[in-house]
Amino acid sequence: MRSFVYQGLPSRVVFGAGALAQLPQAIEAMGARRALVLCTPEQRASAERVAQLLGDRAAGIFDRAVMHVPIETAREAREVAQRLGADCAVAIGGGSTTGLGKAIALDSGLPILAIPTTYAGSEMTPIYGITEAGLKKTGKDLKVLPRSVIYDPELTLTLPVGLSVTSGLNAIAHAAEGLYSAEGNPVIDLMAEEGIAAIGRALPRIRASAGDVEARGDALYGAWLCGIVLGSVGMALHHKLCHTLGGSFNLPHAETHTVVLPHALAYNAAAAPQAMRRIARALGRDDGQAARAVFDLAKDNGAPVALRDLGMKAEDLDRAGEIALQNQYPNPRPLEGRAIRALLQAAWEGAPPA
Repeated sequence: MRSFVYQGLPSRVVFGAGALAQLPQAIEAMGARRALVLCTPEQRASAERVAQLLGDRAAGIFDRAVMHVPIETAREAREVAQRLGADCAVAIGGGSTTGLGKAIALDSGLPILAIPTTYAGSEMTPIYGITEAGLKKTGKDLKVLPRSVIYDPELTLTLPVGLSVTSGLNAIAHAAEGLYSAEGNPVIDLMAEEGIAAIGRALPRIRASAGDVEARGDALYGAWLCGIVLGSVGMALHHKLCHTLGGSFNLPHAETHTVVLPHALAYNAAAAPQAMRRIARALGRDDGQAARAVFDLAKDNGAPVALRDLGMKAEDLDRAGEIALQNQYPNPRPLEGRAIRALLQAAWEGAPPA
C-alpha cells in the first residue's frame, strides 16, 4: 500500500476559447477595484487590451517584466502598484510576467489574476523565484498563488511555433519530475501522465498548423495539469539544474528546460523506473525510454537540444555543476559531482541522452 498526502490548492480556473471576455466578472469575484496590469515590453498590446476590458478598474500598466524576475524589477513594480493604489494585479503573458506578479504579492499580499499566453504553468503554483546578485532563489508561499486563472486558447494563437514547442516541453518537465517526486501521490500521477500526453499530442499539430485552436486548447489543458503538478509536489534534479543555468548564466527559461530534461531523465532512469514507463507511455512509446522519447519530441519539432546553442559557454560548465550541488533538491538518485558534470557536458553538446 502506498502512503501519501494530497493537498489541493485553492484557485479558480476559467477555461475556454474566448474566456478572456469573463475578465471583468473574475476581477469582481476577487473583490478587487483597481488592477495593475503586468506584461513584458513585447506584450504591451495584450496588456492594453486587458486594460480596455477592465475599464475604470484598470489602475495602469507595468510593462517591464523580464526573465528570472530580477529583484530590482520586483521592487519597482511594487512601488508602482502602491503609488497607483492597485488592490490586485493582472498578469498576462508567460512565466516571466506571472513571476513578477508573485514577487509583488510576496511582500504586499496583493492578489493575482493570471492570464497565461504560454504553457509555463507558473500560474498554478505557490512557487516564486527572484534573482539577486546572479543567483536565483526560489521558495513557496500561498500568498503568491494566483487567486484566479483565465485560460483562453485564442490568446496563444500568436505564440511562435518554436516558443510553443519549448514552452510545452517546459510544462512536460514539471509533470515528469512530479512522477518521481518524494512528495508524489496517485492523484498527481494521473494529472502528470494526462498532462504529458495532452502536450505530446498537441505539439506536432501546432507545428503543422499554428492556428489550430483545438491543438492550442490541448496544449493549454496539458499545461494546466502540469502546472498543478508543479505546485503540488516538490521538484528534483532537473529543476535545480535549470534554475542554476537560468539564474546564474541567464539562459532562456523554456529552451533550457527543453535541452536539459532528457538528460535529467536519463540520470534518474534506473532509480525511478515506474515514472519513466509512465512518461514514455504518455508520449506513445512502449519501450519505457522516457529520456529518448522527450529528446525525440524536441528534436522532431525543431526545438534546440544543445546548451551551446543557447549561449552557454563550455568554460562555465564546471561552475554550473558546482552551483547545482549546493542546496540540493530531493532526487531519486543521489547527486554525484562527476555524473552531474557529464550530464551537463552531454546537454551542452546536444548528444542524445545516454
